Amino acid sequence: MAQGSFGAQVSSWVRETKTRTEFVYRESAQQVVAVMQTPRGAGGNLRVDTGFLRASLVATTGALPVQTTKPDGDGAFSYSPAQISLVIANAEITDPISIVYTANYARFREYGANGQPGDRWVALAAQQWPRIVNEVCAEAQARAGG
Repeated sequence: MAQGSFGAQVSSWVRETKTRTEFVYRESAQQVVAVMQTPRGAGGNLRVDTGFLRASLVATTGALPVQTTKPDGDGAFSYSPAQISLVIANAEITDPISIVYTANYARFREYGANGQPGDRWVALAAQQWPRIVNEVCAEAQARAGG
């Protein structure tokens, strides 16, 4: 029973592999961001008081943002993952994706300052990258039926 030419089979395999690879790349990036953005109250390591630090997260495949931001007022700030998701969804697999907190105190919260230890929520999320990639690979393999 013929299933098409060998060349057609190879082309199909290459397309499927590219699709799975892109899925793993993008989904793994999304999951690392989700770990970074998980507040302490929900089992993560990100302190959330007003929400400004959490809301200051931006993503880029180009130049990193140089300017930091500071809260304007005393209100509560909310995080929307839309900008991050859009950058990740449109990134090519060869694009490095940079995820950056622009709050002017983000580095102090991450690394510590004035005798306070750092929270290390970014480093702890980055350490989970190999586990996340392995889990996403297993999911992609299961979706492919093998």
